[in-house]
Amino acid sequence: MAGTGIVSFFRNSVRRRSARRDVNQDASHDESKSESARRPGERSPFCYSPGQFFFEYLVVVSLKKKSGSDYEPKIIYQFPKRENLLRGQKEEEERLLQAIPLFCFPDGNHWAPLTEYTSETFSFVLTNVDGSRKIGYCRRLLPVGRGPRFPEVFCIISCLGCFGLFSKILDEVEKRRQISMAVIYPFMQGLRESPFPAPGKTVTIKSFIPDSGTELIELTRPLDSWLEHVEFQALLQHLSPENILWLFASVVLERRIIFVAEELSVLSQCIHAVAALLYPFSWAHTYIPVVPECLIDTVCCPTPFMVGVQKRCLEQVLDQPMEEVLLVDLCEGKFLRSVGDEGDTLPAKLQTEMLTSLKTHNSNNNIQTSEQVNAHVSNTFVQFFVKTIGHYTSHLKWNKSGQSSFQEKAFCKAIASRSCRKFVKRFVRTQMFSLFIQEAERSRITQEGYFQQKVTEYQEQKKKQRRNS
Repeated sequence: MAGTGIVSFFRNSVRRRSARRDVNQDASHDESKSESARRPGERSPFCYSPGQFFFEYLVVVSLKKKSGSDYEPKIIYQFPKRENLLRGQKEEEERLLQAIPLFCFPDGNHWAPLTEYTSETFSFVLTNVDGSRKIGYCRRLLPVGRGPRFPEVFCIISCLGCFGLFSKILDEVEKRRQISMAVIYPFMQGLRESPFPAPGKTVTIKSFIPDSGTELIELTRPLDSWLEHVEFQALLQHLSPENILWLFASVVLERRIIFVAEELSVLSQCIHAVAALLYPFSWAHTYIPVVPECLIDTVCCPTPFMVGVQKRCLEQVLDQPMEEVLLVDLCEGKFLRSVGDEGDTLPAKLQTEMLTSLKTHNSNNNIQTSEQVNAHVSNTFVQFFVKTIGHYTSHLKWNKSGQSSFQEKAFCKAIASRSCRKFVKRFVRTQMFSLFIQEAERSRITQEGYFQQKVTEYQEQKKKQRRNS
């Protein structure tokens, strides 16, 4: 397993993030400051910049004998090798490359050679001290060979959040691995030389495969870019609509949430999906889709977190001195621990509307594509925020010098429904809402973006109803 220095680095990173009570200093949203085109309602934890590289690194991680029956994950190949780095860049790269193996094999250091292994796709997110995030897209597979052998992980490191697209890239990597390692790198070089496409656009990669000739691989970025980093279907397969709403109630109030599942892919898919339910807001706290075994005590953190743990570590988790948490068993589709008020947190009328919408999806499950499921589920939760906080722009007051201040008291008072007002009074105290409003105050352009479009549509609909009544 990774050395104590790596473990210390991540624990200190979690502590630093947990200690930042001032929303101005929260690192997880610093990246939004560099995206001048992003407006309120278009928040994202990941960068989307057409024309930039698909990825920073491809690394191959394998298990190497350590002592006794223990094995340690090690990087056996890195592409590309970066040279002429400044001192700070080199230190950052070293920290990154030391951390990657820990997350490629988060399930401990006790392994035995295998003759059969079903390949598995999962991902992790690394947050640097400056708030920048990198995603590791992983495919763990058993290399071609005879006799018992260890699995290896192909990990693509990128700052781009587009899980479906990178899953297709990993399919191509795995197909080439069955032929030869040497066939992978020309494909990755061609990918690296291709610009990341704009939403709805396609990039074509030429790749030569022995005995097959030159292949043309088309990689299309989804048109709906705010949904391209998530698959809601995984969440719907593991939790009932009622439990999804209870979970959402905990997440929206920034509580401590632990997900438990057998498979790494289920953990990463479901946690990314839950985070996406917050759109147009973003989770602002500790976020580890798959917690390595040596970092299990992360669940003792006193501040909000959203983490995933493999089920074989459940007893270790339960033995930790945890504060109040929501413990979600994705295998059984139930809660093992809860605070107790999850069913009463959301406004009753809106909760009923959301439940009906999610159940409608379930009844039409067999005829919906992944894109349709994503659009339906996303719209269900976007409408919740439209109806509860969509009037926020009316309470941004600007002075003559162009500075803005948010009138929180008037904002809450403007809500007619008592249950909605009660919820919003709690929600405005969250870090995600504070950061959202801070971004709105920095920009006078609020009529852009998908969320604001939905707000405008809803307000026009209400005006029409009033005229017709």
